Amino acid sequence: MLWIDCPWCGARPETEFRYGGEAHIARPEPAATDDAGWADYLFMRSNPKGVHAERWMHREGCRRWFNALRDTVSNDVLAIYPMGTPRPDASGGEAGNE
Repeated sequence: MLWIDCPWCGARPETEFRYGGEAHIARPEPAATDDAGWADYLFMRSNPKGVHAERWMHREGCRRWFNALRDTVSNDVLAIYPMGTPRPDASGGEAGNE
């Protein structure tokens, strides 16, 4: 079972959390975006093999959102950090996958 360390509640099983998708996706300016650009924003994600920045919400606890760096190969959570902050560098040099 995957354990996630909520910044406010501590380590909890993943069943208490809601996955929120890829982190650090910038919303395009509506007036400057065509239909193809908007569809790309809504549906296209990187889905890398390795370190991936994700959004999570502790739905059965504090109900707060945060970001996590997770290795999609080993399922290890490498870092937890607040929403709105830059992605931290993960050990192993794989953090630049975005």
